[in-house]
Amino acid sequence: MEITNIDLAEFFKKSDLIPAIVQEACSGEVLMLAYMNRESLELTLQDGTCWYFSRSRGKLWHKGETSGHIQHVKEILFDCDEDTLLVKVDQDGAACHTGSHSCFYRKLK
Repeated sequence: MEITNIDLAEFFKKSDLIPAIVQEACSGEVLMLAYMNRESLELTLQDGTCWYFSRSRGKLWHKGETSGHIQHVKEILFDCDEDTLLVKVDQDGAACHTGSHSCFYRKLK
């Protein structure tokens, strides 16, 4: 795997928000999809836990700030177009606000 240093501004040329797919590092299970802006990505890189930008609330949020279900970053990958992140984490507790381990717990008929 290639390790690349990149100017964070590159990620935000197309949009102020980029999707972040969050995956459990040990199992590979997809836990959630959230959005990051430049500030939330910088905070995530600085403290090693996940920060996101809430589109509905219009503000930053630290995953687990109220629930205690913190995501500890193990690795961050980015796609070939440099517009989507894959964040591999160790998840404390549930990732979903419903209490489910993953946000993807329902099947479409």
